[in-house]
Amino acid sequence: MKPNILFFAVDDLNDWVGHLKGHPQIQTPHMDRLAGRGTFFTSAHCQSPLCNPSRSSLLTGLRPSTTGICGLAPGIRDVAALKTHVTLPQTFTRAGYHTYTCGKVYHDGSIKPPDRPAEFNSWGPAPGMPRPEKKFVQTPADHPLMDWGVYPPDDREQADWRIADAAVEALQTAPKDKPFFIACGFRLPHVPCYASQKWFDLYPVETTELPPVKEDDRDDTPRFSWYLHWKLPEPRLKFLRENNQWLPLVRAYLACVSFMDSQVGRVVAALEETGRADNTIVVLWSDNGWHVGEKLITGKNTLWRHSTRVPLLFAGPGVAQGGRCTQPVELLDIFPTLLELCGMPPRADLEGHSLVPQLTDADARRPWPAITTHNQGNHTICTEDWRYIRYADGSEELYDLREDPFEWTNLAALSKCAGVKQSLAKWIPKVDLPPVPGSMHRVLTYDPKTGQAIWEGKPIGPNDPIPEMED
Repeated sequence: MKPNILFFAVDDLNDWVGHLKGHPQIQTPHMDRLAGRGTFFTSAHCQSPLCNPSRSSLLTGLRPSTTGICGLAPGIRDVAALKTHVTLPQTFTRAGYHTYTCGKVYHDGSIKPPDRPAEFNSWGPAPGMPRPEKKFVQTPADHPLMDWGVYPPDDREQADWRIADAAVEALQTAPKDKPFFIACGFRLPHVPCYASQKWFDLYPVETTELPPVKEDDRDDTPRFSWYLHWKLPEPRLKFLRENNQWLPLVRAYLACVSFMDSQVGRVVAALEETGRADNTIVVLWSDNGWHVGEKLITGKNTLWRHSTRVPLLFAGPGVAQGGRCTQPVELLDIFPTLLELCGMPPRADLEGHSLVPQLTDADARRPWPAITTHNQGNHTICTEDWRYIRYADGSEELYDLREDPFEWTNLAALSKCAGVKQSLAKWIPKVDLPPVPGSMHRVLTYDPKTGQAIWEGKPIGPNDPIPEMED
């Protein structure tokens, strides 16, 4: 029988996991154990630093610059060119797998009920996060999701607990006469960052470390870099500091990651209890990273490492144990990798590349960089040595990752780096579609003829103050 697949999606998880060492104090024993019995990637990057375009890209196997999906809407099947495109879960459903999903795998609401049976045989619960009667933190935009604190008191009230329950039941009841593809999408550490007291206790106020920040970090970045997250509900670092909320947010994010990790452990334990673990490929990924003060912001929607770098690991048949690959890879690579691991024919229309060589030998070389796109014309190219960013107006950033892993010093203006920029720029996608009809939420456009940038339908003036940075 073909191998089974247990497919974990995690929302807004950056590199703050133990085996990636993104935060020195993070405690994620279950993901770390899973990484240890398989192969993980230290430089995996999302295709877009935003939920819907990132997930749409992974599940179609196409870049955001190819799909034209760049905002939180529309969904895949609402795009004319993608109505009949065969997605990753659809491929396994058509191949005779028992397919099941629970939680957030596709972006919420992006697959309408009439289209769901073609994607997965069965759709389990996708509960939203519990909310207290009143927010703990009043942020400038006062968005209901921009909150963090100790809540709820009982872990069983958490959305991720209920999602794990559903995945456990799906594993226990999966048909024995066919392989399964079970997808489990956790919501944390996406805001609101709520966790019970036991998880906050892992990160005491007196000893929890804040992420390193360079105070003048944005002085050498182009003004256009601000446009990608021009007016968003995620608060700037300035607000967090002025309101003594930076440490509380860091602790809340850490606590949420550790709680979510415990739910990964529950599901993996259930897999092992079924007796089918030896023939099950486990893959775990996050749709994008998240700034927790770095680059003077919180949230995602940027082309720096804090937004693009994500966990990615595989374990199970066909995957070497104890593997650690340092070469840049993409979430796009998951689709062709699973096809090859399961002995299914390759797809010529997929834009990623199978990771099977690296899952066999973590040192096997790859000729491709990792490419992340956020709205038309804004791309970053990441290799082992460099990160190159080009914005829609032509402005640039270049970071030497060997000497400057935090991406603090922009080298793009140095004449000695012209050759490096040229060699990296050749990887910028040749196909770069404008936002598809119906695009909404966090959409930025730029007209090179007029030099006009439009954020959420409103023009940005050349002298407009950067929101929350200038009074």
